[in-house]
Amino acid sequence: MLKKNARHINHVFFEGDPKHNNGNPVNQAPGHQEIELALVKLYRTTGDSLYLKMAQKFIDIRGVTYQPEGEGVMAPSYAQQHLPVREQTKAVGHAVRATYLYAGMADVLAQTGDKSLQPALDSIWNNIVDTRMHITGGLGAIHGIEGFGPEYVLPNKDAYNETCAAVGNVMFNYRMFLTKKDARYVDVAEVALYNNVLAGVNLDGNKFFYVNPLEADARNAFNQGLKGRSPWFGTACCPSNIARLIPQIPGMMYAHTDNDIYCTFYAGTSTVVPLSDGKVTIKQTTNYPFDESVRFEIKPEQSKQKFAMHFRIPTWAGKQFVPGKLYHYLNDKPAEWKVLLNGKEVSVKPHKGFVTIERAWKSGDLVELQLPMLVRYNKAISQVEADIDRVCITRGPLVYCAESVDNVAMPASYVVNPSEDISITKGAGALKYIDFITVPAHSVQDKDVHSLTLLPYYAWDNRGDDAMIVWLSENDSLANASIPKISEYISDIKATHTFDRDDVYAMLTNGYPANSFDTSIPRWTSWPQKGEEQIVEFILKRPIALQSFSVYWYDDGGGVQVPKSWSLEYKQNGEWKTFPIYVTDEYRMLKDQYNMVHPGKDITTEGLRLRIVPLPHAAVGILSVQIEEVK
Repeated sequence: MLKKNARHINHVFFEGDPKHNNGNPVNQAPGHQEIELALVKLYRTTGDSLYLKMAQKFIDIRGVTYQPEGEGVMAPSYAQQHLPVREQTKAVGHAVRATYLYAGMADVLAQTGDKSLQPALDSIWNNIVDTRMHITGGLGAIHGIEGFGPEYVLPNKDAYNETCAAVGNVMFNYRMFLTKKDARYVDVAEVALYNNVLAGVNLDGNKFFYVNPLEADARNAFNQGLKGRSPWFGTACCPSNIARLIPQIPGMMYAHTDNDIYCTFYAGTSTVVPLSDGKVTIKQTTNYPFDESVRFEIKPEQSKQKFAMHFRIPTWAGKQFVPGKLYHYLNDKPAEWKVLLNGKEVSVKPHKGFVTIERAWKSGDLVELQLPMLVRYNKAISQVEADIDRVCITRGPLVYCAESVDNVAMPASYVVNPSEDISITKGAGALKYIDFITVPAHSVQDKDVHSLTLLPYYAWDNRGDDAMIVWLSENDSLANASIPKISEYISDIKATHTFDRDDVYAMLTNGYPANSFDTSIPRWTSWPQKGEEQIVEFILKRPIALQSFSVYWYDDGGGVQVPKSWSLEYKQNGEWKTFPIYVTDEYRMLKDQYNMVHPGKDITTEGLRLRIVPLPHAAVGILSVQIEEVK
């Protein structure tokens, strides 16, 4: 069936089928680059060169036979159709589509030897790691296109970092490693895997993140308007992509040529590697990424079989956490890693990130890597404005974050001063095998606080929907500015009707309601107007480029309930227009949380108008509204 479908696609797209496109070959690359990867896999499985040639054709015609005209999702760069692939030098557009394309290009290069693709791949890779990648390995800073923004624009709270983009980052980098035998690509893949990819699924494996910000307060700790992680999404690519990638990781842990074995990812495994002179059995024992020791027991099939073993010394064991120019350690003294052979230290120097032991191996030989996992303070280069006067804490390949549940004050209120006075402890419950870090810090909210506890970023939001932060303030003024406050954009509010015991301005002051029936704080309701449409108009102090709009509904379970429906309008040049809601957003009526929407295109607005349709038997109410401006 797979071969039949692939041949049908070839017939329609490259030969011409009377039943399609008036018999003319479609000769157009897909808007979402997935078929290229599938065709190369089909070629590897069947050995039929047709499928490899098809993958190559789809790559060759991108940006040549068709270029869309428009903005947003119809912009030429959105699906990397702005230029022929060999002329592309920077990562642009939708991040998932982009990484799939780059992975497909690397696949075709590896299978065909087409070196003309290499310069573009090298340039794009450098552009990503030097200007466009979050420290978690996340890609795609911009919500509107789920994609790459301008160079060095790497927001924290507003970061998109779709889980699928991190999966694509792993796929692209692992393929780059296979073409160049350079460990720095595995280092990027490892950071993306252990941080952004794993953050996309909870520890129970049944709830997911689509978006992965590096900071969250009581509003944007919610993903796409859903409270915390979601059991599923209408656009369900991320859960299934995690389910696809994780089983592939064992196959990425070793690579080999005729007489070389590359040890890439570290985890407890066993495998048999077929070399030209005989099979080699490898058993790897470790608790990486928390264990500093990685041990390999090597059993060649032939006595004194000669071959080379290459062991990766990660970038994080050197002077920076991840390859590229974006991030560096404050204390750039490298960790004193060691390599031991049968208990004795061997003197080896890394080449392309690997140390090599070449010898006649005997059954039972033991190699141990000792990779000290120091707690490191990271800085971003000054071009990354979002991280000026901030530090990020890492240990080994893991990015750490602070979460409300472990700390007295709000995470954003803490100020850290890099120090070696650090303690490491194990978590509890579902997190009992995870290392927590406690560092000296103080809170601008609570002067009695003198320490901050952090956990690995991938494990946040497993104990409730809490505030979280990765990049921590280095001074009090920045911490104060980081604490969420009431909207700074609204000058006045008008409503069609306000109950005489309520206050329309209450929705500006209630930052974090306990729940939708929080009667301890003031509110706005349209009581007793049951079933009557209500309009709430927000008059802005100045025009703003809108990032998001969030509403927290009041519901007393009786006369005031969440609405039947709602919609948003925005004002531009004095005219009210329909809000262009983002393609994966919905106008949700969920209780006990903010319901957030984003614009599907760039808009600058002079005002916002909320249209609310109540249930026939109820009035409507709002506890809080939050408006975010594009920074």
